[in-house]
Amino acid sequence: MTDEKSKILIALEVRVKQVLDKCDAFQKDNTRLKGEKQLMENQIVEMEEELSRLKAKHDSLKMARTITAASVDVNAARTKLSKMVREVDKCINLLK
Repeated sequence: MTDEKSKILIALEVRVKQVLDKCDAFQKDNTRLKGEKQLMENQIVEMEEELSRLKAKHDSLKMARTITAASVDVNAARTKLSKMVREVDKCINLLK
């Protein structure tokens, strides 16, 4: 019976070592994945900022095109400029 208990104990030790090895591997993977996740989140933030800049630039270009085409439609250009002035005035009032 001692021999049987010894075999069971050895088998248990082997399995415990296997579990510990897998646990270490999972912890390393987890750490690596957390790092990758952080990098991707940073990329998302940068891309969102770039998107905001590009949208602002696009709006500016649209406005410039509208003003350039103002010779065709002066009233539309005046309306857009008036709207922009009102928005700037609102911003200034909020800052006060």
